[in-house]
Amino acid sequence: MKTLLGPRLQFDWKIVTTTVVSTLLLMVDYYQRITPNKGYDRTILYLIIPLLVILFVFREDPREFGFTFGDWKAGLGITAIAIILIAPVLYFVSRGDSTMQNYYKPLLDGLPWNTFIDLLGWEFFFRGFILFAYVRKFGPEALWLQAVPFALAHISKPEIEALSTIFGGFAFGWIAYRTRSFVYPFLIHWFVASFTILVAAGLLG
Repeated sequence: MKTLLGPRLQFDWKIVTTTVVSTLLLMVDYYQRITPNKGYDRTILYLIIPLLVILFVFREDPREFGFTFGDWKAGLGITAIAIILIAPVLYFVSRGDSTMQNYYKPLLDGLPWNTFIDLLGWEFFFRGFILFAYVRKFGPEALWLQAVPFALAHISKPEIEALSTIFGGFAFGWIAYRTRSFVYPFLIHWFVASFTILVAAGLLG
């Protein structure tokens, strides 16, 4: 049906809600501090608020958004293989790039808790809330769609890392999609962040 302004626009309200809420949460994370600890901020913004949206706005089960262990056998296997393959690359990049060392060495204090609390909500946000909302509408294309804001959120980080995140975001998305769970991308990402900091600080080699 056409109107004076052209064809009538019809939107999937859950896709609109997911897109608007996720964009606003990323902006709040960038501009505001809610608590003295950024990791606690991200738990509120990226874990608690999306869960509240799923429960009370969408009125759905969080397990449908990857909040579950899913296919744990495949998940643990993929996690182990990913860590084995990624570790040597991280080691040489973190040791050989001064920008990585300058960025990550100051983050040594509080390991491994600081990376755990920082990334738990972060991974649910991208590989749970956004990914599984988009999968319903766009199918496997959602793997690339969720990787875009993930990559853009890395712009302030070292260039060599930021340039890789569109592909890393896709890979993390595939793991969540394959296992129906955000847990395994989280475990891999937790290892990546913690290992990178340890190497950058000169504690591993």
